[in-house]
Amino acid sequence: VMDVTLLNELAISSLTRDNIPVPTECSDGVPNAFVPGRNILFLTLAAIYAYQIGAESIITGVCATDFSGYPDCRDEFVKALHPAVNLGIARDIRFDTPPMWLDKAETWALADYYGALETVRNETLTCYNAVQGDGRGECHACHL
Repeated sequence: VMDVTLLNELAISSLTRDNIPVPTECSDGVPNAFVPGRNILFLTLAAIYAYQIGAESIITGVCATDFSGYPDCRDEFVKALHPAVNLGIARDIRFDTPPMWLDKAETWALADYYGALETVRNETLTCYNAVQGDGRGECHACHL
């Protein structure tokens, strides 16, 4: 786990501020839960780590169904960032996005198929209200 609290200072969003309510429905445009640069930072840090340990790929959970205003969840974003990161580290590390075209139910079913459902439920956070596992079912991310 890496400390990325600096992002909280730089990006004003309902995910980084307690005084901004998390949206419960989709809105037109970029939602207030969008954290500018979040996936740029996460994928860049993952690439630095992958370089250090000799990994050949980074697996990320971004998906197009999460796009609903989140520009850093698009397939074209990942495909555009990939060559820039590889140029910057002088090594080819793949960015794999298995759930890119799956909705949340399909992603959880895939995790269950591979025997990883409890890991996903207990070790990941997809609810924008920071409720691990199934979430509260109130925010936009839970409705996907």
